[in-house]
Amino acid sequence: MDLNYSAGDEAFRADVRAFLAANLPAELQAKVRKHLRLKREDYVRWHKIVAAQGWAAPAWPVEFGGPGWDATQRHIWEEECAIAGTPPILPFGVNMVAPVIMAFGSPEQKVYYLPRILHCDDWWCQGYSEPGAGSDLASLKTTAVRDGEHYIVNGQKTWTTLGQYADMIFCLVRTDPNVRKQEGISFLLIDMKTPGITVRPIIMLDEEHEVNEVFFDNVRVPVANLVGKENKGWTYAKYLLGHERTGIAAVGRSKRELLFLKKLALQQQKNGKPLLADPLFAARVANLEIELMALEVTVLRTIAQEAQGPGPQASVLKVRGSEIQQMLTELMVEALGPQALPFDAAYLDGEREHALAGDDDAAPLAGYYFNFRKTSIYGGSNEIQKNIITQMILGL
Repeated sequence: MDLNYSAGDEAFRADVRAFLAANLPAELQAKVRKHLRLKREDYVRWHKIVAAQGWAAPAWPVEFGGPGWDATQRHIWEEECAIAGTPPILPFGVNMVAPVIMAFGSPEQKVYYLPRILHCDDWWCQGYSEPGAGSDLASLKTTAVRDGEHYIVNGQKTWTTLGQYADMIFCLVRTDPNVRKQEGISFLLIDMKTPGITVRPIIMLDEEHEVNEVFFDNVRVPVANLVGKENKGWTYAKYLLGHERTGIAAVGRSKRELLFLKKLALQQQKNGKPLLADPLFAARVANLEIELMALEVTVLRTIAQEAQGPGPQASVLKVRGSEIQQMLTELMVEALGPQALPFDAAYLDGEREHALAGDDDAAPLAGYYFNFRKTSIYGGSNEIQKNIITQMILGL
C-alpha cells in the first residue's frame, strides 16, 4: 500500500478543513476538546449539519446517499473531524444497523429506514447484550414468538448505550429454542415507543447516564420488521459486529487525545523540567505513538479490503484500538498525578464555566479514565476477540 497522500488527497483534506472551519459550532468544538458531556441535541445538531453537506455516511454507497469516497478520503475525514473536535456521528444507525439493512433488508426497509438514518430522523440503539449473554452473545434469552403478522417479544437487554434517547432499537431475539443456539436467532427492528418497552437507567461510576436496561413485556413487533430470514440473525449479527469493531479502533480520536496528552506533559514539571522531557515518560509516550501509527496503517488496509467483508482484522483493530485508548487515559492521569483526582460532575454537565478545583483540563480525567475501562469489554471482550483471531487465522 502506498502510504503517501496524493495531490488529490491533500486537496480533499483542504476541502474538509474548510468545511469544518465554516460549519463546526464553536460551543460543540469546545465541549469535545474539553472532554465535557454531550447532550442529545449536540449529537443531532452536528449530524444534521453534516447530512446537509451529504457527508454523514462516508462509507455508504452513492445509491443510498453516500458521498462516494474511497478508503483514503474516509480516513482523512475521520482524522480531520477528530483533530477539529467534532461530536461523533453515532455509529448505531449509520455504521451498524444501516449496513445490515443494505445487505439483508427488504426493499421496503431500505426505502424507509436508510433516509431516516442518514438524516438522523431516527435515533437508534443496539439490543444485543443481556444479563447472561454478553461476550457469549449466542446465549441470549430474549424471545420472539410468531403470532400472525406480529412477533411477541419478551426479555431484557442491558448496557444499551444512549437507549434513553432512542426512537428505534435493533435487536437479536430467539425465534427457535430447539436448535443449536446460533441457529435460532433473528434480527428485529423495534420501535421504542411500542407498548411494553421499559427503559431503566444504569448510572455509571462517573455519575453519567450513558447505558440502560431495556425490558420487553409482550411487545408486538410487525413481521415486516424482521431483517432477512427468520433464524438467520446470527449471520447478520456477525456482519454488524465486524463494522462495529472496526469503528471502535477510533484512530482519529486517539490522535487528538495524543496531542492533549503531550500538552499535559509539557505543562507538568518534574525536577524543574517539563514532564515530557523526562526520558522514561517520553519513551512511554513515543511507544504509544508508534503503536497508534501501526494501528492507523492496519485500519487503512482493512478499509481498503472491505469488499471482502469483515474478517479477523476487525477483531485485531478492536483489541489494539481499545488498548491504545486505555493507555492514553492512563498516561493522562499519570501526567497530572493527584491533580487528576477531583471529580466535578457539574462542570462536565456545563452547569458552570470552570472547574471548582481550578484546572479545567484535569477536571474530566478521573471520570474519563474510568469510562475508558469499558472499551476492552464492549463490542465483544478482548479475550473473546483473541479467540476469534486464533480461530480465523491459525485455524485452532
